Amino acid sequence: MFKPHVTVACIVYAEEKFLVVEETINGKALWNQPAGHLEADETLAEAVARELWEETGISAQPQYFIRMHQWIAPDKTPFLRFLFCIELANMCDTEPHDSDIDCCRWVSAKEILDAPNLRSPLVAESVRCYQSGQRYPLEMIGEFNWPFTEGVK
Repeated sequence: MFKPHVTVACIVYAEEKFLVVEETINGKALWNQPAGHLEADETLAEAVARELWEETGISAQPQYFIRMHQWIAPDKTPFLRFLFCIELANMCDTEPHDSDIDCCRWVSAKEILDAPNLRSPLVAESVRCYQSGQRYPLEMIGEFNWPFTEGVK
């Protein structure tokens, strides 16, 4: 049975800057959006809020859904990555709670698009999607019989 990894990611934008998280993988500092795997018994919106808090210390709810990317990583791992965004009035301090995150940085779109140290090409693609103006209401992604045990007889 085909079982892609379901992940969420969040564009965080304030004062013409994007928030990236930096983590060291195989000795190299790599940039990503706050992102991670969907866990059991949580909605996609709950997952993105949880990952945002764990990786940046920012407590916020996603405002918009931007896009779902279907992607096969170089190691042949299939992903379904749901991209959300949060637009803040001001850049804020960060405090990662996830030990895998070294630090957070507020950087320009150009810095991301030109960066040689992106965790995957989806990091830059996510910025391009955001810049294109794509914004969809969160209601576009609905839960049915949620949580899974409710409404099931």
